[in-house]
Amino acid sequence: MDTTPNERSRVLLHDPTLRDGQHAVGHQLDADQLRAYATAANAAGVPVVEVGHGNGLGASSLQIGRARLDDATMLATAREALTSSRMGVFMAPGWGTSHDLAAAVHHGADVVRIAAHCTEADVTERHLGVVRGLGAEAQGVLLMSHMTRPGELAKQCALMVKFGAQAVGIMDSAGHYLPTDVSERVSAIANAVDVPVIFHGHNNLGLAVANSLAAVDAGASVIDATARGFGAGAGNTQLEVLVAVLERRDVTTGIGLREVLAAADVAADRLMKAPPSIDSIAVASGLAGVFSGFRRPVLQTASAEGVDPIDLFLALGERQVVAGQEDLIGDVARQLKAANR
Repeated sequence: MDTTPNERSRVLLHDPTLRDGQHAVGHQLDADQLRAYATAANAAGVPVVEVGHGNGLGASSLQIGRARLDDATMLATAREALTSSRMGVFMAPGWGTSHDLAAAVHHGADVVRIAAHCTEADVTERHLGVVRGLGAEAQGVLLMSHMTRPGELAKQCALMVKFGAQAVGIMDSAGHYLPTDVSERVSAIANAVDVPVIFHGHNNLGLAVANSLAAVDAGASVIDATARGFGAGAGNTQLEVLVAVLERRDVTTGIGLREVLAAADVAADRLMKAPPSIDSIAVASGLAGVFSGFRRPVLQTASAEGVDPIDLFLALGERQVVAGQEDLIGDVARQLKAANR
């Protein structure tokens, strides 16, 4: 599908500031921070605000980081502030369970995303069915989507639609894409399904906004973006910038520009010590195609083992590691150390 933005006059922006942003602060946002940003995003007319641990429902753990608050507290806090915006949650099978889904909907989640590795959509079948049965909007997203071809992504997305997904799409989990990569993949998916197509970008190579525009041009109508780009590694597509750019292109988002700029100021003041930046580590992660959330454990392990973190990222990329395989970081670092002796 190759349509211009004016032919598709509305794009729904999905804001995971209070979920993906947790990666940037070790999942330590407190109730006051959640409430402050949710209130500001609600006032701006943000359609969907996603809330939770950075890795989603049920993911708080020693392996990938304990959240300051449990899922129930995070969701209840945000729900109270989101009087007009819908509340979203994210879950990857293996971390979360059907019980977590039921609890999230009980606490007011309207939109539930079920995530899978880019070639493993079959693991979403049961949970997408559970979400539909609970009466929430079910969406399916493919992680680390640069690891397979456009046709395979389209096939996997069509499978999730068969399972009950009401919107499907891809996450550029490593910030690896160029705009042409996005166009090819989103076009293939849009031609294969009859539900809205989702794109979620990361900014490791400085292309998150450009990639999001490419996704819109190729047929995506649900785009993820966070305030000030708050997110793992170099951060996500920057929400307030994307709103402004889409406004210039006469694409309707339903979000007030002044209000979303104010929400971004709240995020900068209340959620983060400093906005995400594209440093050498972020670039290495993007080039290597390694999940941005690996930044912290890679830096810690590289320091402990005395290896170059850029070399470690590149080696992890060669092994095509994915989220949930954090235990491999130490093994790969020790292999690098031994090889450099």
